[in-house]
Amino acid sequence: MRKYRFLPVLLILFSSVQAAETEILDVQLTKKGQLWSIRAMLQHPDTGWDHYADAWRVVTPEGEVLGTRLLTHPHVNEQPFTRSLNGVNIPRGVTKVIVEARDSKDGWAKQRVVVDLRRRQGPRYRVSAL
Repeated sequence: MRKYRFLPVLLILFSSVQAAETEILDVQLTKKGQLWSIRAMLQHPDTGWDHYADAWRVVTPEGEVLGTRLLTHPHVNEQPFTRSLNGVNIPRGVTKVIVEARDSKDGWAKQRVVVDLRRRQGPRYRVSAL
């Protein structure tokens, strides 16, 4: 029994690595005319085609999807990474949007960034207009 005393610790460490969700580190929103350009910096322990961050999206608080950025390949050696989504139409009267990220194995992450479009910055986001 003595030789297995570290097994529970190893199992906990391994499961936490395998269950890591895509994390949104930063979001930048820039209004250009009536449309928005959105850049999201993500981090995920991509292992290859079997498990990688594969999308992020912008939704209203009511759940309406305003735009989705598909990520078409793993970023194993590029962490964190930033990708843009241009031409997003945020309807007049919408004052908050939510940015969510997903990976190919676990789906949409619990961590989200709530952006108040009336503020220039907040936790993990910045808003500007050109």
